[in-house]
Formats: sequence, C-alpha cells, structure tokens
Amino acid sequence: MTQGTNGTIELLDLTKRFGAHTAVDGINMDIPSGEFFSMLGPSGCGKTTTLRMIAGFEQPDTGKIVLDGVDMVHSLPHKRPVNTVFQNYALFPHLNVFDNVAFGLRRGRISKDEVKRRANEALELVMLGDLGDRRPSELSGGQQQRVALARALVLKPAGLLLDEPLGALDAKLRRQLQIELKSLQEQVGITFIYVTHDQDEALTMSDRIAVMNDGHVEQMGPPREIYETPETAFVADFLGASNLMDGVARGSDGSGNCRVDVGGTEFLAALGSSEISGASKVMIRPERVRLGKPGTASDGCNRTSGRIERSIYIGSAFQVVVKLDIGCTIEVEIQNTGEQEMFAVGSEVCAELPPEALRVLRDRPEGRGAPPTARKTDVEHESVAQDDRSPTASVKQARA
Repeated sequence: MTQGTNGTIELLDLTKRFGAHTAVDGINMDIPSGEFFSMLGPSGCGKTTTLRMIAGFEQPDTGKIVLDGVDMVHSLPHKRPVNTVFQNYALFPHLNVFDNVAFGLRRGRISKDEVKRRANEALELVMLGDLGDRRPSELSGGQQQRVALARALVLKPAGLLLDEPLGALDAKLRRQLQIELKSLQEQVGITFIYVTHDQDEALTMSDRIAVMNDGHVEQMGPPREIYETPETAFVADFLGASNLMDGVARGSDGSGNCRVDVGGTEFLAALGSSEISGASKVMIRPERVRLGKPGTASDGCNRTSGRIERSIYIGSAFQVVVKLDIGCTIEVEIQNTGEQEMFAVGSEVCAELPPEALRVLRDRPEGRGAPPTARKTDVEHESVAQDDRSPTASVKQARA
C-alpha cells in the first residue's frame, strides 16, 4: 500500500492562542517524507494542539502548515492529505470491522470491487484479515486500535497523525504494539507524526523526537542524541531517568571538557555545543555511574566517595541509591548479570562519574528568554483529544 503524495510536512512559526494563553508559541518543524516523528512532552505542553492544527481541527493564529509544498492553513480537514488516529478509536459500533474500514472509501465514489480490494488489503496489513465480520465490541482493545489504523491507512494518506493511540492499552500490549506500529510505518512508507507523553514509546519507535515544554520545542533530534546529550535540564529530566545536581560551571579545561564545581569538588563534564558558565544543572544517567570499593575516591578525576542508602531488586537490574559526600543523593542502575558483587545497605563506596557521561545543562534552549511567571497550561484544550494524563515520572534528584 503506497501513498499518493510525498508526505513532507513543515511547520513555520506556528502559533496558537486560547484567550490570553499561548498554547503553541512560534514553533518550527521540518518533517521529511517517510519519517516516524514524535512530539513528546507533559500534559499541556502544546503537542496535541500542534497535531490538531496539522489535521485542521484547530486554526493557528499565525504561521504556516506546509504539506508537500502547499500551505494548508486555510484548507478544511477533509481536504488535507493526512488522517488522524485517536486514542478512543472512534469506531462505528453498529458496523462490522470491514464496513468500518471501508466507510471512507464508499464516500469517495470508488467502485465496489476497488472498495473490497483495498479494505481487505488494509485489514491484512494490520493482521485482521479474518475478522472482517466482527463488530468492534467483539474485539480486544489492541484489535480495535488496529481497525482504527486500517481505516486511516486505507485512504492512502501522505501522513498519519497519531494522538496517544496506545494510551488506553495495558503495558504489555503497548510494548507489543509499539514494535508492530514501527514495522507497519516502515512497510507503508508514509510519514507518521506521533503524540505521546511516554518516553519509552518515543525512544522505541521514533526516527526523531521533538521534546516540547510550555508551547516551545526544547530540543529536536534522533532518540539517542536527545537521551545521551540533552541540552536543557527539562529534557534531561523528562526523557528517561536522570540524576540532576546543582553545580557551578567554570569554563573549559582546554581539552574539550567543562570544569564544574559540585559540592566543593571539581569535576570534568562533556562540553556541549556551547560553553556554559555560572550556576547550572549537572546531569548523569543512572546507568552511567560506576560504583567501586572504597579507598579509590581520590584516584583520578570525577570520583567521590559515598554510602549506600538503598538497594532495590527489579529483575534485570538493581537500583541503588547512594548518598555522596559532595552533598547530594543519586540513583545508580547496575545490570543484573548474576555475577556482580552487590553492595550492602550502609556500605562505603567509590562513585565514578565519567566525564563523557556528565553533562552541564542550560535552564532553557539557546535564544529563548526566561519564561513568564504564572502561566496557565492548555490542559483544558488538549484534553479534548485526551492529552490530560500525567507523564510517567522520571527519576528526580534527592537532596541531602
């Protein structure tokens, strides 16, 4: 199944206000054809409002929405070469699966034979070829979501917009459908724009991710780049587990690292795209911290001593909470190999924070000033498309 147009989508200085509140504040995105692109962020960040503007369900105040080179800002939703899949499926309960999928085709003056061929092809694509006679009420949640996908894909859109489509499913089924959805996107080759607050979903499926906050794009790039080299404290804290510490950046050490003071001890951290100085946040992922036996805290750089406060067994790994002598508490993830020596609660350890894994972060993206105080969120507007759930909490810094 192939689409009729390229599926390139550009958002240029796109802004949307609800009264005095700016839900989307001059964002720019360039999404090439065939990309699986995710907008990730907490409830009220503007991601669903952005998706609804692309679909044509909301009208922007300023900016352009360019689909395959044509500005579609003033085009009606059904005139745009995109389809939308919602979390609540929106299937017709009185129609069987086949008729749900064929509904849009029958409104387009297509021959009966062509409708049958394309609807059956779409059902086969989502592995429901033998369930065409069933009603939606006879299907599981995962099967209903596949029907919704087939109904959207059967019209051969240039792009598919997905608004938290797996949010109503249980965790195991979500993981299964994440893999299936990415495989499906690669098979049909069209542009997917996926809205989610789930970090694992975004990391698993996306070619690129735009992390959104307060109507702005905090950072945009491939999943690995955003996870391993976050540019702001918000991105580091929202995308995956992180240890955030207060520090003071002292500038470059002359060899590609940044000198940073944490609790009176100098560390070396990876120098990002721009040098940061003064009060800042310092971040390291739990899996990048190395723990060793005591007595080596003064050997080499980026080592400090600490004490084990808690150790939690989670099957594939151990989550260890360490109180560092520099005055902060961090989490460390140790993979369960069945061979490693575990540290007992209360034992002294040496913690190594490798320079390449330690990041000095800005409070906000470059070129963006301080956000105004007492801003509302656009939860009341985004909840129309069911974007009012809290995100999965990432690891927060525990203070001494």
